[in-house]
Amino acid sequence: MWFALVGLLIGIGAGVWMPYEIPVEFTRYTAIGILGILDSVFGAMRADLQHKYNHTIFLSGLLTNMILAVAITYLGDKLSLDLYLAVIIVFTLRIFSNIGTMRYWVLARTLGRKRAQEEINEKSAIQQS
Repeated sequence: MWFALVGLLIGIGAGVWMPYEIPVEFTRYTAIGILGILDSVFGAMRADLQHKYNHTIFLSGLLTNMILAVAITYLGDKLSLDLYLAVIIVFTLRIFSNIGTMRYWVLARTLGRKRAQEEINEKSAIQQS
């Protein structure tokens, strides 16, 4: 997991210090690619916290996410449909799901599993009323 996080930080640093302008016609593909990468990184972090991380699964998921997302975006461009919006929604939901799982893991570690579940139940009861 730490390799992915370090790689992400190096990539962000390289992007800040070596600016490169992306042509306007490729901005959709760039945004989709970045979301695919973030989805894979957060998924890897979640898997590592659950002691289920596998380097091969991370790399294959990263490549598959990016290739499929770009292919759907390309198909949408050829059909004059905004299919990239569906990809954005799916990746965003997966990212939030992974972050929610990691948040629960941290709460369970710091507060104890029973108390974290009680606080989550109390919060959901308040939101429903």
